[in-house]
Amino acid sequence: MLGSTHGTLTTDLRARVVACGESPQAAVHDTATPTATAAGDLDVSGRPLYACVPDLDRFFRPESVAVVGASDAEGRPNAGITRQLIAWAERVGARLHPVHPTRASVFGLPCVSSVRDLPEQVDLAVLLVADPVPVIGELAEAKVKFAVAFASGFAETGEAGAAAQTRLAAAVERSGVRLLGPNTNLNAFERFRDDLEGPAIALITQSGHQGRPVHALQELGIRLSHWAPTGNEADLETADFISYFAQQPEVGAIACYVEGLKDGRSFLLAADRAARAGVPVVAVKVGRTEAGARTAASHTGKLTGADEVVDAAMRQFGVIRVDGLDELQDTAALLARARKPVADGVVVYSISGGTGAHFADLATAAGLRLPELSAAKQAELHEWIPEYLSVANPVDNGGHPVGDWRGRKIIDAILADPAVGVLICPITGPFPPMSDKLAQDLADAAEATDKLVCVVWGSPVGTESAYRETLLGSSRVATFRTFSNCISAVRAYLAHHRFTSSYRSPFDDAPRTPSPSFRKAQALMRPGEQLSEHAAKQLLRAYGIRVPREQLVTSAAAAVRAAGLVGYPVVMKASGPQLAHKSELGLVKVGLTSASQIRDAYRELTDIARYEGIGLDGVLVCQMVDRGVEMMVGVTQDALFGPTVTVGLGGVLVEVLRDASVRVPPFGEDQARAMLGELRGHALLGGVRGAPPADVDALVEVVLRVQRMALELGDDLSELDINPLLVLPRGQGAVALDALAVCR
Repeated sequence: MLGSTHGTLTTDLRARVVACGESPQAAVHDTATPTATAAGDLDVSGRPLYACVPDLDRFFRPESVAVVGASDAEGRPNAGITRQLIAWAERVGARLHPVHPTRASVFGLPCVSSVRDLPEQVDLAVLLVADPVPVIGELAEAKVKFAVAFASGFAETGEAGAAAQTRLAAAVERSGVRLLGPNTNLNAFERFRDDLEGPAIALITQSGHQGRPVHALQELGIRLSHWAPTGNEADLETADFISYFAQQPEVGAIACYVEGLKDGRSFLLAADRAARAGVPVVAVKVGRTEAGARTAASHTGKLTGADEVVDAAMRQFGVIRVDGLDELQDTAALLARARKPVADGVVVYSISGGTGAHFADLATAAGLRLPELSAAKQAELHEWIPEYLSVANPVDNGGHPVGDWRGRKIIDAILADPAVGVLICPITGPFPPMSDKLAQDLADAAEATDKLVCVVWGSPVGTESAYRETLLGSSRVATFRTFSNCISAVRAYLAHHRFTSSYRSPFDDAPRTPSPSFRKAQALMRPGEQLSEHAAKQLLRAYGIRVPREQLVTSAAAAVRAAGLVGYPVVMKASGPQLAHKSELGLVKVGLTSASQIRDAYRELTDIARYEGIGLDGVLVCQMVDRGVEMMVGVTQDALFGPTVTVGLGGVLVEVLRDASVRVPPFGEDQARAMLGELRGHALLGGVRGAPPADVDALVEVVLRVQRMALELGDDLSELDINPLLVLPRGQGAVALDALAVCR
């Protein structure tokens, strides 16, 4: 679990490394990225910095297989499964050994009574038994590398099933066998076409049926190489397969259907490995994880639910999240097969002005860049297209030119423009012979260019030869059935290559050792308590985050002296542990300018606190700072990912607008700035209505310092809420006017 003690996490890492087939001091290394070792590749919290990649070659291509519980009794489920496994073993060239205590043979193959009687060491054991736990120990004795458990009745069934799965996971961990399942199926042993060429899609699903549409892409000529149905993930998980697939040379994209992530950190490490290798990961993520236990005192804890954190984590590491299986198919297929873009300009080309305008509106709204073609290029296009038609982008040919020699000339001229990286041609319905000739010209042009050519075939029928033979028969044309899927896939394609072209893993720069600030902060922590504002600000000071000049006083006379030292005007605030929202109780006084006001304010604040039964450690007399943009920066704990950092508009706007962005540490300055760009109100930082631009650099520095605090304090810091953080005009810094911290 993220945020555990250093010793626990180091022990867990050793177990994971050993499970990958290595000693605790060494692990698999390849040219893509280093892999975690117990010796030193840990961050400041003791968490691994690099993905441990299991060697799954012998899982997908075993030399020998045992089927435990094999049967040939007609009408029994195990008989059908055994028959399919025999056929699969023949396809992959594996020797199959049935195992059953009372059978001499199964489907004509010699059968042994137990795993101990196997004639050879096997790579993979398929368990067709209701309770796999007793078999796991036998597999370990026989040195079996992998096992698959189909049995259900585990964590998916409730508390008792979850306990049974815990026992299974413990048995697997002791054994050294790597287990797929339980509650999985035969998808890993599907038939994959071997007559298709080009980069392939590797598929990962937690629900086998949800992967069927992607598997069926083979019928459209798109290659699939692997299918990992992870089931309940008692051992092998989605992250393991992402890490493995990312280093397979035939894999062009990884498509995932995820219902729940087993471990957030493992998922991020796997996504990082894929990003380093430039392999796109496209995911449907459904379900909602339970948010971690939170003290509801802070604004930050109310801003981001578990799914918002998952979404941000995926975006942070380049995982493309889509909503539907149709999007998963289309986006993964495009990303697997398309070459790297040479430009990000998109041109829409159609035989109908209405179609082109409609598509251009949708594409522009989705963030695609549709550059206006140059005057010279437009003049060239008008050699073949009537002058009264617009060719600026979208390009409308009026229909007739596609029926003769002019059609290919137009397409080639558009693709020759250096500003154009993608040509999209929406064909809303078949109109032979125009649509047939247009489809053929597009397919031929796609073969001759290094740029992406996309076609949207809008016919509801889908049996036309132009679609089935010409477009689907082309390995270079990306063909879609809907406008929306085409646009989202092209957007993902361009975004993926922008992301990977400049990707630098945040794990490379993650701190390995605690800073001097950490030692100061440790002395200020109070386990199980919410700190007073004064103590929380001391925590910020320890990490170099600026707070106002202030003094904590316990008498009216001391308050008057403090105001003279701080400098009028001042703010006075009650300060005490468990005191969260002071303004709502009247425990904040602003703009005090005289000694009499100070004395009156002190008396009023202490009277209110006494009446409300609030214990105070004193009253803060603070410098008044009021010229800047109010922001919020905070830390919360997520059940999957551990500490997360949130930034958003501050003051009362944080609750009214809920305008916030979140990231999972570690991340760098680029991600901190990206967080600000995601805010709906980010324009406020640039200065509006005559206000000067805010000191964004100082705000970014605060975000990074808060991240360091989150990394070093781990789950000892349950929550942190800096609100408001006043970002002063450019060059003047940022000041934390209020802070709340909850220790665990």
